[in-house]
Amino acid sequence: MTAQLDRPISSTLPGTAPASAPTDRPEGATTAGRALAVLRIATGFVFLWAFLDKTFGLGYSTPSARSWINGGSPTRGFLASVDVGPLQSTFHSIAGTWWANGLFMAGLLGIGFALILGIGVRIAAVSGVLLVAGMWLAAYPLAKSTSAGAPTSSTNPLVDDHVLEALILIVLAVTLAGRTWGLGSMWARIPFVARHRWAL
Repeated sequence: MTAQLDRPISSTLPGTAPASAPTDRPEGATTAGRALAVLRIATGFVFLWAFLDKTFGLGYSTPSARSWINGGSPTRGFLASVDVGPLQSTFHSIAGTWWANGLFMAGLLGIGFALILGIGVRIAAVSGVLLVAGMWLAAYPLAKSTSAGAPTSSTNPLVDDHVLEALILIVLAVTLAGRTWGLGSMWARIPFVARHRWAL
């Protein structure tokens, strides 16, 4: 009798299944992970498509005659037309240079592939934030008028598409979004990556 009293009382009623063990994974985590995966892949495709269009001149923002493989410059048109902001002369001086073209295109390709595959998402996110920050400085949405006095195309001085892209990249990095519908889990098991969390 004493032994029976010492036993812990079960909360399960006779004839019912035992309650499932509590989990530290929040309800809906799988859905959230899939949503982040879709966001990651879509964002990666934005960068990859920009690389493909500028390289091969697919006829959207870059005509074939001005493609990179046909001698065009991926940066000259955009940077040479900067007419606003404190770095206007700096952007003009680097427009079309070989190293600016190379870094810009390598960034688009690397960020795009990393996000789509779900590997090195944190590295891709930091690189992407730096890239869009430079483009934000070139567009400089804080200004209402250009250096010539004409109105700019800015519609919001605080949050524009560059800021939104940077925020998306940060969210993807901190949530380890490459593990769902990506190779993030496999990538994390690489010894170097396992020792250096910044490379996830």
